[in-house]
Amino acid sequence: DVIVLQFLNDQPMHGYQIISQIRKSFGVYFGPSTVYPLLGTMEKKGYVASEWNMENDRPRKVYRLTNEGQNILNFTENSLSLIVKKIGTNDLPKIESEAEQRTVSVQYFPGKAKKVSLFTQ
Repeated sequence: DVIVLQFLNDQPMHGYQIISQIRKSFGVYFGPSTVYPLLGTMEKKGYVASEWNMENDRPRKVYRLTNEGQNILNFTENSLSLIVKKIGTNDLPKIESEAEQRTVSVQYFPGKAKKVSLFTQ
């Protein structure tokens, strides 16, 4: 959820743009059957709003961040900053390579973790 909110914080996007941005940024593919239900749930919760863009050959549903979505994003960022301040970084293991600095283990299916890139290279 937070990743999608962050993308929409930068600019409104349609679903395919979000799918492409996730793949470009993290090197993993979340297809329409994952992303569109997530967007629907986030819209029901009031985190995003959508409207149809009819300007192109093909109508597209464009999603934008709402005030509530911005509040959730801010809360998450503030919480993570507080955690980092509380635990510090002195006891964290040293990372040897730049490649290791750019990866994180994320859990996207229960019980399965995969390392993905945090940044595009």
